[in-house]
Amino acid sequence: MSNDNKPSKTYFFFVGTTRYETELSVVSGAYVKSRIADLPDKAGLELEGHGNDIDKPFGDADTVSLELGHGEGPRRFNIVPPANFG
Repeated sequence: MSNDNKPSKTYFFFVGTTRYETELSVVSGAYVKSRIADLPDKAGLELEGHGNDIDKPFGDADTVSLELGHGEGPRRFNIVPPANFG
């Protein structure tokens, strides 16, 4: 007997210390940025590495799974302010 009315799974990620929830198991940089209410114009994102992994720039077209794996915590992003050259 299948249960087609089961609630959809909720995934989550953090930007800084703010938690965001979504029904998407994979998100893009553009999606993450669209959820941030006060994101500065032309700001970027950085994906925090797990364990000893380094943090990486995370562009609008980049994607990452929000599934929690063995020993991995939730995905965390940091806002990278727009560069000021001049």
